Amino acid sequence: MRPTDGDPAPATRTERRGALASAASCYDPATMDGVVLVLNQNYEPLNVCNLPRAFRLVFGAKAEVVEYDHQTIRTPRAAYRAPSIIRLQHHVRRPRPRVRLSRREIFARDAHTCQYCGRQGHDMTLDHVIPRHRGGSHTWENLVTACKVCNHRKGGRTPDEARFRLLRPPYEPRSDVYSLFKPYLADQRNEAWRGYLFLGVN
Repeated sequence: MRPTDGDPAPATRTERRGALASAASCYDPATMDGVVLVLNQNYEPLNVCNLPRAFRLVFGAKAEVVEYDHQTIRTPRAAYRAPSIIRLQHHVRRPRPRVRLSRREIFARDAHTCQYCGRQGHDMTLDHVIPRHRGGSHTWENLVTACKVCNHRKGGRTPDEARFRLLRPPYEPRSDVYSLFKPYLADQRNEAWRGYLFLGVN
């Protein structure tokens, strides 16, 4: 990462790191609260980090800047364009991203549809297919959306005991790039991300 024209650049990596630390501590924190898209070496979207972390990766020669945003970070000795997208210099293996287990995500997976009778609505409840007191776990594979009537009728029984049949077996949904990074696209500074998230421009 190079300083903008007309400003002297710190001569060494140590000085560059010192300049960044000075910027982070001496300037308005609001100028350092942006987010940066981190790409793997093969340009696969990896995660999102804050600006200080992005600068450390770039100045430490662990990443390169792919796109900049519209702000400039000024230190006592130089001014640097803030990155919007960086790419790691070495490939990082990561576990498959997972959707956080929550009430909202269960309802979304099941399209707000009772998995016993097929009724749809926004006043649904959660049901443990195998009741907790019977050894059932609080997992994607044991949680379903249920209307209040079916939940009450089933009670503490299993579906077989209650003579209920699931519309489909519960499962853990796969996380995708769209669900992981879409919230960040509300910020116009992150518009350049679209081309790297394979979403296209609406």
